[in-house]
Amino acid sequence: MNHTADILVPENDSLRLKKLYEYQILDTHPEDTFDKIALLASKVFKTPYAFVTFVDHDRVFIKANISPFEGNVIPREKSLCGMAIIDDECTIIHDATENECMKDSLLVKKKGGVRFYVGAPLRSPEGYLLGTVCVADKKPRYGHISKRKQEMLKNLADLVVNKLEMRLRYKTQLKAQHELMNITLHEIKNPLASIKLANDVIKKDPTRCESMYVRVKDSITRIQTKLHDLLKNSEDEEVQQKLCMEETNLKEIFESLLDTFQLQANKKKQTVTLSYDTNIPPVFIDRKKITDVFHNLLSNALKYSYPDSDINIFVSRNCTSVDVEFRDEGQGLDEDDINKLFTRFAKLSSKPTGKETSNGLGLSICKFLVEMHNGKIYATSPGKDMGTSFFVSLPLIYEVEKEHQMR
Repeated sequence: MNHTADILVPENDSLRLKKLYEYQILDTHPEDTFDKIALLASKVFKTPYAFVTFVDHDRVFIKANISPFEGNVIPREKSLCGMAIIDDECTIIHDATENECMKDSLLVKKKGGVRFYVGAPLRSPEGYLLGTVCVADKKPRYGHISKRKQEMLKNLADLVVNKLEMRLRYKTQLKAQHELMNITLHEIKNPLASIKLANDVIKKDPTRCESMYVRVKDSITRIQTKLHDLLKNSEDEEVQQKLCMEETNLKEIFESLLDTFQLQANKKKQTVTLSYDTNIPPVFIDRKKITDVFHNLLSNALKYSYPDSDINIFVSRNCTSVDVEFRDEGQGLDEDDINKLFTRFAKLSSKPTGKETSNGLGLSICKFLVEMHNGKIYATSPGKDMGTSFFVSLPLIYEVEKEHQMR
């Protein structure tokens, strides 16, 4: 425990505050649930005052206030609740005016202020003490406080934390559902683009109808699978993206991508070249997810590059990974672009050169999918109008390590 300028500070205060902020409870409006918990506490102890409080960095936020005191914030300095989060047990003060540390507290000094105080700390599942359920009286009380009453106050504190945990879990699930939907919708864009390109090919060259039919059928199957997975995962209580690992020849993925984007490149008179290291072995990846990543990166390279430019894809083997570079001769990136590149809905200085559209989600999803494989993704650029390189590094032994752990 530290003692800083009349504020008693737990050793783990930074971690405690991080947990408190996760709940997003500070500066919220009064709520019936917390008011009822405070009211019940006042009835148990037969006190005129009761509170539910949360101790912030330099203040105490009063969530529930059963008292004539106005306002919902007091300084943490010399506060009774600030002292009550130092110990797991109930803090009992029979007469606050006799306590050297607390007699100058704001609530103690007020007319009709607090003299008697009992506070039970709000203990998070990790053990952090975040605030209190507390009762108070304007008169001192020197009698014995039974263990039974103290346990009842602790139980009320547990109810507060349980409520907060339920909300946090709901928000986490809602966020996961939202992320899952964004990823699924983005993954559907790729097969839809393939269908559109196949349609354009058939219009220009009807002799390729048979091969394009196969591509359209595969794309429709992918869309149906993605939608089925979205509906299935949305029913799960715990939503989590999972990898479906399989041994994959990366060259097959790139050859398919070159074929898919050939027409799009031709429209802007762009050239796509693949340099593939022949020493690359098959890798264990989720083929569909990594295909989506490469699809997005090549699509962006074409989208943000000028007409009559070259896009080069380099695939090489490192001692522990396969490294892929998508190098274009496009608009390039400045330092500000680099810093926010993989942020959702980021607005970058580069604009599509052929009136293509972008929703700002693609790169953030690529980063998520690559990191699921324990890989890395990043970009470099010499500067504006000097081109950009996107790099993806995937481990060679991801699945082997996983199998050893399972055995």
